[in-house]
Order: sequence, then C-alpha cells, then structure tokens
Amino acid sequence: MDVNFRKIDIDQYDEDVLNEEELYEPDRRDPSQVLNDTKAKSAAVRSALSKGDTVGALSTVLDQAPYGPNVEEAKNLNLQTLVSILNTTKATEIPGIVKALSTDAQDTLMKYLYKGMALPGWGDVSGSVLLGWHEKLTEAAGVGCIVRAMTDRRTV
Repeated sequence: MDVNFRKIDIDQYDEDVLNEEELYEPDRRDPSQVLNDTKAKSAAVRSALSKGDTVGALSTVLDQAPYGPNVEEAKNLNLQTLVSILNTTKATEIPGIVKALSTDAQDTLMKYLYKGMALPGWGDVSGSVLLGWHEKLTEAAGVGCIVRAMTDRRTV
C-alpha cells in the first residue's frame, strides 16, 4: 500500500490559496529603519512622560506601530514602551486619555492590550492594569474596537 500521497502539498496546485502578504499592505520601511523609528519613538515617549503629557506619549507610541515580518525586536520595544505608559498612568486618568485618542489609535491600543494579555505571566505588567485599560477602552470605543482589533491581520 502506497502512503506517499499524504506527503503531497496539494495547496501548491490550488489557485485560491491566500498568502499572508496578500492580506494587508506591507510596511514600506525596511526592518532596520522600523527599529530606528521605534527607538526614536521610545525616547520621545520618555520625554513626553517626564513633562506629564500622557496623551501625547500614548499617541506617539501608537502612531505607525511596527507590523509585518522581521520586525520582532521593534514590536517588543514598542510593547515595552507602551507598558511603561500603562503602568505610570493613574486609574482615574484613563477614561479621559482613551477618549482623547483617535479611532485608529484606540484600535491599536486594543491590539497591544491583547498582546500583553497573551504574554506568559503577562510580562512586566499586572493583569489589573491591562484589564482596567481594557474596560475603559471598551466603554469609550465600544465593542467595535474589539472586533476591529481581532480581525485586523496587521499584528503588533
């Protein structure tokens, strides 16, 4: 009995196969440029936080978030920068900050919240911080923000 038929990749013959690069517009920047941009954003965020501008810092880190292949280091750095903002923000300030963000920034923040929750042991941030931000973000942006974050193929 011939069982080699199970080792044939039949997807190579299918014209309707959906490739990852066809799902979204790729980032035009090369990975080294993305990392340099993320490092510059991290410095700008620290500066904004030292001035007490939490909304500006959050907007900076969420603007042009790194996505796509070969930019894992930039993604991790951006996540660490965002976590530092989340940890230093008082719970009473969160609703005003979330409402001040654009819809795209709110969707990106939701992606980062879910990425933080997916980390083993939740990384450097406590669960109550992430869940608190999630609650306030859902109140301000609605359930549509969750749906958009879950269905967008550009992962942060």
